Amino acid sequence: MPEPVETIHATSLAGVPHAFLGRRGGVSTGIAAGLNVGFGAGDDPAAVAENRRRAADAVLPGAPLVAVHQVHSPDCVIVEQPWGDDRRPTADALVTRLPGVVLGIVTADCAPVLLADPEAGVVGAAHAGWRGAHGGVLASTVAAMESLGARPSRMIAAIGPAIAQPSYEVGDDFRAAFAQTDWRFFAPSRAGHWQFDLEAYVAARLQQAGVGHIERLGLDTYADETRFFSFRRMTHRAEGNYGRQFSLISLPSPS
Repeated sequence: MPEPVETIHATSLAGVPHAFLGRRGGVSTGIAAGLNVGFGAGDDPAAVAENRRRAADAVLPGAPLVAVHQVHSPDCVIVEQPWGDDRRPTADALVTRLPGVVLGIVTADCAPVLLADPEAGVVGAAHAGWRGAHGGVLASTVAAMESLGARPSRMIAAIGPAIAQPSYEVGDDFRAAFAQTDWRFFAPSRAGHWQFDLEAYVAARLQQAGVGHIERLGLDTYADETRFFSFRRMTHRAEGNYGRQFSLISLPSPS
């Protein structure tokens, strides 16, 4: 009996088909063992395809999965009809008012953000690493949802598993890329180093964009190896590659 896909849900998104996934429930082996859904992990393409199918079915069985080619940009695309994995546009967020389509973004320490305005019937998903969050991907996502009829004050945003502040040490040059008003997200570490609170920074950017309700799940991808993939953990171990996990959201299929 295969291990079931583990689905992690945000309380605030109850009633909206969604899930933050980890590495449990997949067919990949080796460094990317488990539910690796990333094409860049050096994994067997057939295993990745099966994992992506399992992931989407865990949220909305049989629904098409729509994803993007992520590059840490501020760009968001509007999904008006599904596309295949071989036709993914380059972007780091996607939104839709199309029912029965699963939106997906991949992460491996960056913060996944799922958003919904249930009243307007609009959902979105964003890949918010420090570059994307700093560069405006969350504001772009909120603006794209607004263009479809959503209102920021009604939006719900949930921040899923990401590298946590105790696991995220950075240097002085990293902190220097941020405005001094954002230095509150950095705690002192050893000389010349800081601990960066990505989750809190992402929440602040969502608040700046006017999002009405923000939920932080507080799950650390770096620290929980049995549950999540982590780019930084791979880097520290010099393993050469790493798996990626999905965060997914959808509007229910029409009855």
